[in-house]
Amino acid sequence: MNFAMTIAGSDSISGAGIQEDLKTCTMLGVYCFTVITSVTAQNTFEVRDIFDIPENIVASQIDAIMDDVKVKYGKTGMLSNRKIIKVVSEKIEEYNIKIVVDPVMVAKSGAHLLREDSINALKDFLIPLSYFITPNIDEAEVILNKKIRNVKDMEDAAFRIHDLGPKVVIIKGGHLNLDFITDIYYDGNEILRFTFPKIKTKNTHGTGCTLSSAIVSYLAKGYNDKLAFSKARKFVQKSIENNLEFGHGHGPLNPMYRIKFR
Repeated sequence: MNFAMTIAGSDSISGAGIQEDLKTCTMLGVYCFTVITSVTAQNTFEVRDIFDIPENIVASQIDAIMDDVKVKYGKTGMLSNRKIIKVVSEKIEEYNIKIVVDPVMVAKSGAHLLREDSINALKDFLIPLSYFITPNIDEAEVILNKKIRNVKDMEDAAFRIHDLGPKVVIIKGGHLNLDFITDIYYDGNEILRFTFPKIKTKNTHGTGCTLSSAIVSYLAKGYNDKLAFSKARKFVQKSIENNLEFGHGHGPLNPMYRIKFR
């Protein structure tokens, strides 16, 4: 059996966070353990409330899983404050977990999910430990304090973030105003551009969660780094093509596209 762990927040509309990670891993044939870092009250158009889980409870969830099942691969999502980032980083190092870091900062509705005073903690504690890191353009700009205007800037950002410690850097290009999306892959040896047509839809809530949990699923199944990303990105593309239309805001993409809802 293939195992993975998600360390992330709960999304009450089930389009992102823990719920999206579970759906993605399950659809890709991986059993996913969960560590909840925050509980959010949100729907497709707003985040109404956030409750952060105390950091000792976050640590205890990780310990409980790892004392029973040795999980090699994991991913992080919403880690909203410095204390949670620090304790999660300590546990990742303690258990030598190969971690895919989705540096969640802002929800699709515009709500901030990472406190501004915690960005340095992300850079100091978590990014140096990451196996993969998957920032979008806005997140990469915050990490580097530098504007990204085009694909060449994305490549430069990948080099700079790689210098912070990750083994593999993915810069997601969906926020560039183009008719296609170019994502950058850099592993310290080669830099690659993966290009996909841009799908005209507002229903992309949970895209980053789906990509990171798909990457960790393929890694857990034994794929090499480049192939794990390539297959995960194609899975995301299909999930967006088959997005779910409901609610009054940004609906979710659909990692369960093989299942027909009646």
